[in-house]
Amino acid sequence: MINIYTDGACSGNPGPGGYGIVMISGVHRKELSQGFVRTTNNRMELMSVSVALEQIKNAGATVTVCSDSKYVVEAFNKNWIAGWIKKNWKDVKNPDLWQRLIALCKLHSVTFVWVKGHASNVENNRCDQLAVVASKSKALIADEFYVGLG
Repeated sequence: MINIYTDGACSGNPGPGGYGIVMISGVHRKELSQGFVRTTNNRMELMSVSVALEQIKNAGATVTVCSDSKYVVEAFNKNWIAGWIKKNWKDVKNPDLWQRLIALCKLHSVTFVWVKGHASNVENNRCDQLAVVASKSKALIADEFYVGLG
């Protein structure tokens, strides 16, 4: 069983952003973060989950993803994704990241749980700290697939 906590941050939307991840499996804990020059908060929320799932070495893991992003959690729990696929992603923002995330979810047994942001969840708060620090880093990278104005 792997518990994953994720969060995204963005200063301006779009603007500099970052993600934070805490992964816990038994006694093992891993924290990851990365900042981007120009992105959106929703892209960082999506990217955080994808990057976390990419860290899992063996397919078939039982994973719980805890996120304060209703955008991410409800897309899976309310099956919005089926409609987006049926529409061939027409008018859906961030299809690159959705498709990446869907492919990764097929490798494991993934459950999505919404947690209230900026509240009493210690791990979610840690992810927020990691994401904000990453977004302010001097080592920001390009969000290669982000297409935004200006």
